[in-house]
Amino acid sequence: MINYFITWALKNRIIVLLIAAAVTAYGIYAVKNTPVDAIPDLSENQVIIFTEWMGRNPQIIEDQITYPLVSNLQGIPKVKNIRANSMFGMSFVFVIFDDDTDIYWARTRVLERLNYAQRLLPEGIIPTLGPDGTGLGHVYWYTLDAPGYDLGELRALQDWYVRFALQTVDGVSEVASFGGFQRQYQVVVDPNKLRYHNIPLMEVAGKIKANNNDVGGRKFEQSDIGYIIKGSGYIKNIKEIENIPLKTINSVPVRIKDVATVQMGGELRLGIIDENGEGEKVGGIVVMRYGENAKDVIGRIKEKLPDIEKGLPPGVKFKTAYDRANLIDATISTLKEAVIGEIIVVAIVLFIFLLHVRSALIVVITIPISVLISFIMMSWFDITSNIMSLAGVALAVGDLVDAGIVMVENAMKSISGEED
Repeated sequence: MINYFITWALKNRIIVLLIAAAVTAYGIYAVKNTPVDAIPDLSENQVIIFTEWMGRNPQIIEDQITYPLVSNLQGIPKVKNIRANSMFGMSFVFVIFDDDTDIYWARTRVLERLNYAQRLLPEGIIPTLGPDGTGLGHVYWYTLDAPGYDLGELRALQDWYVRFALQTVDGVSEVASFGGFQRQYQVVVDPNKLRYHNIPLMEVAGKIKANNNDVGGRKFEQSDIGYIIKGSGYIKNIKEIENIPLKTINSVPVRIKDVATVQMGGELRLGIIDENGEGEKVGGIVVMRYGENAKDVIGRIKEKLPDIEKGLPPGVKFKTAYDRANLIDATISTLKEAVIGEIIVVAIVLFIFLLHVRSALIVVITIPISVLISFIMMSWFDITSNIMSLAGVALAVGDLVDAGIVMVENAMKSISGEED
């Protein structure tokens, strides 16, 4: 069979060259379109369900949120395991699917079950799906370099401007904010004053909620001009909260400021973000969408940052904290150096020992073509170009060179013997 194939190749050189050219062109296309990352993604195929119920202890979270969700998510097709974690104010449920399951099919199935399970949760609690990314999706971290700005201002800037702008980048699943203070109005109630005025605590919360709302009116026409009537009721400052009435005693209104202190503060924090011991920082983590090319996504993020920076306040700039593109470039550079070095060494060795340029050229040509064929196979089997797969290609090239040298040397001996 091998002899027949070699004979056919020798008799049809043009066809062989055309096949080699086609393989080379397809291989170059595969190299450009194969997803590139620094390390292989070995994370499990999972869908994360996040539920927030602030102020509740882990036991209540476990009993009223985590357990009902886990119980009703049982029975989804292709599920290997369901794990859960309950902590202060938050619940996480991890639904692990088979490795060959399409991630978006899995997310759809989980959403179908959540529509049913949500009726078992406390009123107003809405579970949400985590980003459609993997554990290695954190491809780019940044901080906001802003001397003179407080952490609350920077966190508000990150949450309400930068995060939304970066989420429009193609291939980005989520931008997670970190650091700083999430600003909020805080009403510190005095229980003794509540008891004195006989006002329940839940009534205070209800009055604040009822007085923080816009309402729609109707269309009013006058002199052939239509006016849209609405009632503006959103809270804009601390004083408006302080003057919200709770009840009336002997024609005297009891307001929020009579039973509580209103202040602007930050949400409860469980940790801080420090950069190189220089103090707290505010920034974000860009999470890449499942199956995307990490290098291309990072490139699009870097192209977007200058446009976003134009809308930032004076003195606020982006500072890169982690960029996986550097590691990806180093990985690709290592492969290039290995392949080019092997080609040069092989060419020199063959020329010195065989003193035949065409024989050396045969082995040298097989190296890049074999690498391109490897990328074609990686593209077919959805294998990303990473430090493991590229290292395997580099090692395999060494074995290929050994075999090529042996075969060419034997062929030269055979030809020399026939000529003698």
